[in-house]
Amino acid sequence: MHSPTCNLARPGTCPLQRPSWAQFRSAQLQQSPHCRNRWRAAASNSEDTTAESPAEDRSSDAAPQKPSSRNKDISRAARNVATTFAPRASTASKNPAYPGSLLYKIFETQAWASLAVGGLLSFNVIFPSDQPNIARLLGMWSAWMFTVPSLRARDCPPAEKDALNILFILIPLLNVGLPFVWKSFPFIFTADVVALAAVYSWKVGLPFQSNKA
Repeated sequence: MHSPTCNLARPGTCPLQRPSWAQFRSAQLQQSPHCRNRWRAAASNSEDTTAESPAEDRSSDAAPQKPSSRNKDISRAARNVATTFAPRASTASKNPAYPGSLLYKIFETQAWASLAVGGLLSFNVIFPSDQPNIARLLGMWSAWMFTVPSLRARDCPPAEKDALNILFILIPLLNVGLPFVWKSFPFIFTADVVALAAVYSWKVGLPFQSNKA
């Protein structure tokens, strides 16, 4: 005597087992074309959502890795102020003080020569005096009055231009604020030189770094 076999492809065909609700629902979806199409659409939507979620996670993880725009904001603000108050060319033609030209060398020599003379005046070497005088005051401001404008007058790279724009704003702040700390011409002039070297190393880089590269 043969035992009855169960056909689980369709619910209700097995006399020994009662079909579950999941089997019954699956059989209905397979028999109805409309339900089958809706089931396929739902499955495709779930796959698209699953595929998009890793991309969103990667984008959210990559967002904090973007570099800070603080340096760009500082450079933009310094450029706006410097171009407003600093001397500019009267024409829109190309700057004649391009690298290698005689005017370029004149501006560069004038910048560093004025810084050296300003240091001698600030340290009371030239026109010595026991009291504060115009010569020492001029030496204290020489970096802002002569060095930075002479360097800005050249046709220099954008990084160096940003450094000079920042120095055009930073040096007056130092010269006005530092006398409240110490009223000393050599101290203020030294602070200006240190600021000049620090901003140049930040924006342009030190001279020996380019040789290593």
